[in-house]
Amino acid sequence: MKYFVIGDEDTVLGFSLVGVFGMQATNAQQAKRAWDKAVDDSQNGIIIITDEVANMIRPIVDRFLFSESFPLVVEIPSPRSKESGTDLRALVNKAIGVAL
Repeated sequence: MKYFVIGDEDTVLGFSLVGVFGMQATNAQQAKRAWDKAVDDSQNGIIIITDEVANMIRPIVDRFLFSESFPLVVEIPSPRSKESGTDLRALVNKAIGVAL
């Protein structure tokens, strides 16, 4: 099982430093393209997406958050988000139910 991150440049770069592949998205078209790529790879078990990018494709993200069981979607605050003080490890742990 692999992780896949979708977000701004800094978020994708940060996750790449720990071996998580991802794609940057600055508009809805890029966000949709990144989402499709993440979902198409059956090895991606967890999609990490920033709230800012998730809002660009909210109906698609919500369908997975509320009705689909796989892959697991973890929405994290973007660097410019008001919730940026949130511990990312705690968010992922809460979403998957396992301490990383």
